[in-house]
Amino acid sequence: MTVNLSAERMAAPALPVRRLVLEVLNFALVGGSGVAVNFLVFNVLLHGLHWAAMVATVLASLIAMGGNYLGFRYVTYRDRASRTRRQIALFFGFSGIGVALESGLFYAGYHGLGLAGPLESNAVKAASIVLASAFRFLVYRTWVFPHDARRA
Repeated sequence: MTVNLSAERMAAPALPVRRLVLEVLNFALVGGSGVAVNFLVFNVLLHGLHWAAMVATVLASLIAMGGNYLGFRYVTYRDRASRTRRQIALFFGFSGIGVALESGLFYAGYHGLGLAGPLESNAVKAASIVLASAFRFLVYRTWVFPHDARRA
């Protein structure tokens, strides 16, 4: 009796790719809600209440970060290691670095390039969020919510 395993061997690599695609989609879903909160708070503070641009962008990012932790923990990475003090510390540590990256990029566009109007400031905010989110995705999946091989 001959067993053809070639179809199984071809399908095996698709599982990690499918997991990664689902992870990226869940990250985008949770992150998208955080981005909405980030933009809402940013615009209310900067354009509605006329707060300083850097205060508005940092505060908006920090508020979004708190909500994102819950979404990432219970939606995107719910199958990963359970919540620990270390995980929480890593999340907020790396998120702080992400806020610093996002704020630095925003500062460069808003103050450095003079993109201070309502449309321009939102475009700079969007670009800074996208770039900082790439960093966040990599560190969250690698160090904050690592895959536990024992659960696979």
